[in-house]
Amino acid sequence: QVQLVESGGGLVQPGGSLRLSCAASGFTFSRYAMSWYRQAPGKERELVAGITSAGGSTNYADSAKGRFTISRDNAKNTVYLQMNSLKPEDTAVYYCNAQAVVGRQTFDYWGQGTQVTVSS
Repeated sequence: QVQLVESGGGLVQPGGSLRLSCAASGFTFSRYAMSWYRQAPGKERELVAGITSAGGSTNYADSAKGRFTISRDNAKNTVYLQMNSLKPEDTAVYYCNAQAVVGRQTFDYWGQGTQVTVSS
């Protein structure tokens, strides 16, 4: 049974930091690229950051560059998102995504999300 369980969300003041975690199980984590997405009320889900299966390459949305860092620990089947200098516009539900392409088949899994609220 595939599971992606996010944690670490919460309420933080502007300028503060949070570290999100996503614990994976039920699939071979080290073979999957991992990403963090977010969805704010009334907006579409958007990519925040991604990391390749071995962790050798990362990519970020412009809004996250310089403030957020994605990392992974394949020994712990966990991906992280360190978020610094948080802004009210970072308020959203943050989702963990795992994706792998094998031949012509794409495997795509999502977590249930964790709420991040940035407010004074």
